[in-house]
Amino acid sequence: MPSAKKRPPIRVLIAKPGLDGHDRGAKVVARALRDAGMEVIYAGLRQTPEAIVQAAMEEDVDIVGLSILSGAHMALIPKILELIRKEGAGPIPVFVGGIIPDEDARRLRKLGVKAIFGPGASLQEIVESAKRLTGRTS
Repeated sequence: MPSAKKRPPIRVLIAKPGLDGHDRGAKVVARALRDAGMEVIYAGLRQTPEAIVQAAMEEDVDIVGLSILSGAHMALIPKILELIRKEGAGPIPVFVGGIIPDEDARRLRKLGVKAIFGPGASLQEIVESAKRLTGRTS
């Protein structure tokens, strides 16, 4: 009986854009994604949009997760989305976690952010969303 070809794990880049120095939430999400069988690349604190997109391209990730609590989301996230398109990084879905006001969340979704998670979002919801956004439900 032929064996089923095993799919490689979902590759996720988790990054903290801007000057925000609080990374506990990003690390908790990274661990939950890893525990769900994904390969997680943690870019760390104080990343520029350019460094985030460069890492996403170099690591050939399937999805990018951004954690931002500094209030600079409307300056940093659109720049990251623009660079992903400009650099030809392909259709990499982006999700965001942090404190994002509803109006800003609507604007970010219109710009291309695929999911936004606020305080209190369940880790299971984030994991399932990453799977769904990459087309990998298993």
